[in-house]
Amino acid sequence: MRLTSLAFQDHGIIPSRYTCEGANVNPPLTFHDIPAGTQSLALIMDDPDVPHHVRPDGMWDHWVLFNIDPSVTEVSDSSTPPCVVGLTTFGHTRYGGPCPPNGEHRYFFKLYALNCRLNLPERSNKHAVEKAMQGHVLAECSLMGRYEKNKGY
Repeated sequence: MRLTSLAFQDHGIIPSRYTCEGANVNPPLTFHDIPAGTQSLALIMDDPDVPHHVRPDGMWDHWVLFNIDPSVTEVSDSSTPPCVVGLTTFGHTRYGGPCPPNGEHRYFFKLYALNCRLNLPERSNKHAVEKAMQGHVLAECSLMGRYEKNKGY
């Protein structure tokens, strides 16, 4: 299984359009080689480079989506696929683009193929989704992008 974007390469710079300094919309994503037997997909975007004085765990959750139909092979620019939307660290249920308070941060888009649908309500946070996924992950992959504010990207 692979996850790619037409907007940036793995380990590349995320264009400002997809950040708090731009339109703050999600980048286009393409899902490749979803395994047979997949009943749903989950997509999580997070930043593990948050200063500990901002978040003691050093993590910021930017997008939490689950129960995406396995027939979905792409997410278009500025769209959300049919799914259940979880709660981000921002406290909302929409994409929240990169907006690092200091230096360059890494942003991980993580795709999970699951052998079930998750029995969780809308606004479930990443921790609840990850707990519910335990023992149900058939495959996973990630796409990492980088961003630093005010660099003119």
